[in-house]
Amino acid sequence: MRIGVTGAGGFVGSGLVAALLARGRLAADRPPITRIVAADRDVAAVADARVVALAGDIADPDFRARLFEQPYDAFFHLAAVPGGAAAADYRLGWRVNVEATVALLEALAAQRRPARLVFSSSIGVFGVPLPSGAVDDDTLPLPSMSYGTQKLIGEALVADFARRGLLDGLALRLPGIVARPRVAGGHLSAYLSDIFHALAAGEAFTCPVSAGAASWFMSRARCIDNLIHAAALPAHRLGARRAFNLPALRLTMAELVEALADRFGPRVRDRIAWQPEDRLEAQFGAYPPLLTPIADRLGFAHDGDAAALVARALDLTTRVRSHGGTNAA
Repeated sequence: MRIGVTGAGGFVGSGLVAALLARGRLAADRPPITRIVAADRDVAAVADARVVALAGDIADPDFRARLFEQPYDAFFHLAAVPGGAAAADYRLGWRVNVEATVALLEALAAQRRPARLVFSSSIGVFGVPLPSGAVDDDTLPLPSMSYGTQKLIGEALVADFARRGLLDGLALRLPGIVARPRVAGGHLSAYLSDIFHALAAGEAFTCPVSAGAASWFMSRARCIDNLIHAAALPAHRLGARRAFNLPALRLTMAELVEALADRFGPRVRDRIAWQPEDRLEAQFGAYPPLLTPIADRLGFAHDGDAAALVARALDLTTRVRSHGGTNAA
């Protein structure tokens, strides 16, 4: 089986490549993985003969020609200009998040046999304000940032290409994936990851949203599990709906701090200062309950509880207490 991964040098993408290599196949009933083409602007070489690392820009036609020299059985399109960077440079966001995505879909559509495409969309398609009651699979996407608009365009294109039989695609709306490394990456929501690292390291942390701010969380490990599950789902289980929400844990920042205090000691509570910024809280801290019937039916899962989220998010080696389940937000 030949697999492609864009964004393979990123937080999720690098973990996905490692997980695919460790598993050796998408599922027990699937052929062994013989090649992974890992593409990104900056992607490290992997000491595994199954991996080909391609460094370049997916918006560059010459690079895409190299990327699609041979057909794929499955393709993960994770590369994107994230929210803050897409807002700061609209043209860059459009070129990478829309134009390059269109070109990738067309390249996959040119294959003799349709590939399974897993496209990483975002809860950013909903925009703000979110409904006060709940968000479910029928909630109307109304993006309020360019990034969300660009991801929604990608969703519509994936569905259209799938409808026409040109590829077998799914668009998964990812929630906040934690805990990303503490580096500048254009993510306005970086504090959702930074709080894990700071409190685990015994550092003080100033939270830019209130203690009652609620967000949707998923660990990188659980995200990778869900991406691979999407790639392995039998086509007959999928309907016309190709874009949907993934299960996620809905936690307030206070609940997250309590889970971190349970893990790292009660002094964690004393290291938090709250300095809410209205703009950030409106965009990332006012999330209602999340209902995910489509994903639940298809076997996707969240982290289970806050303790398990903390353990997975920080790659802790001790056994976590929960192993996922349907969403109980």
